[in-house]
Amino acid sequence: QVQLVESGGGLVQAGGSLRLSCAATGNILSIRAMGWYRQAPGKQREMVATITGTGSADYADSVKGRFTISRGDAKPVTLQMNNLKPEDTGVYYCTALTNRGRSWGQGTQVTVSS
Repeated sequence: QVQLVESGGGLVQAGGSLRLSCAATGNILSIRAMGWYRQAPGKQREMVATITGTGSADYADSVKGRFTISRGDAKPVTLQMNNLKPEDTGVYYCTALTNRGRSWGQGTQVTVSS
């Protein structure tokens, strides 16, 4: 089993930047891919960015060119978010896909003011 802990959320003005980190513990050798999802009030949880063990990244169209996901050996997965917009507001969840299913962190709040 894998445990995930997010950090780095907060309040920022539109156009600003934030950097989220996700530390994984437990059976980290079972992780095949990691990523970030977000959930805005009244909306469904949506994929923001994912990255595989080989470093292949995928992004939601709404964040392409503004967000960057990265992952290093034994290092937390990070999500660098630049040029933030009010519509980026939500709870951001780290997720890990393992050979036994998917694990989720507890989430970190990101609020972007206009």
